[in-house]
Amino acid sequence: MRYEASHKEETRKRVVKAAARAIRTHGPFKVGVAGVMAEAGLTHGGFYAHFSSKDDLVAAGIGRMFDDGRSRLERETAARPPAEALAAYIDFYLSAEHRDARAVGCPLPFLAADAPRLPGAARERFAQGVADLTARLSDRLVALGRSDPETDAMSLLSEMVGALSLARADPDALRSDAILNTSRAALKARFDLESPT
Repeated sequence: MRYEASHKEETRKRVVKAAARAIRTHGPFKVGVAGVMAEAGLTHGGFYAHFSSKDDLVAAGIGRMFDDGRSRLERETAARPPAEALAAYIDFYLSAEHRDARAVGCPLPFLAADAPRLPGAARERFAQGVADLTARLSDRLVALGRSDPETDAMSLLSEMVGALSLARADPDALRSDAILNTSRAALKARFDLESPT
């Protein structure tokens, strides 16, 4: 049976979405092709109609994770003045909700440690995702009139990722909350941001 090109693209999207979930759940090195295909409602035999290798699948899954993160940034900041938009994103990123929802949200806190060991295409996809997120934060800092928005964006992203990673790792809820609260307040003070209304 022959399928339309759109059917193949939709099937690929389902597989990539399943791969992203598997990476979030098990990490990039424990993703199994058979499990991802089953999660997508497909047989293992159809894998090579969409991907050249497992590494290709992992790279696509990482790309999907960053696409989802970009969508979240846009949702948090859309139709808001620049300072309020950036404050809202910091509030989301350094929230208990984001900390506790490891199956969604920014892929950086749990992929950063694995990135140096990823195969070339997946590592490049990771680097592209970081660059894109940094550029989008930089755009918001340009709107605030920051003199060095690129450097500020790198610093902002680094602190948010670090704080979220440490908060997720700490087994004590009070300490974990303190990490998030302290970093959130410090970043908003450094960038002179008001809390969103």
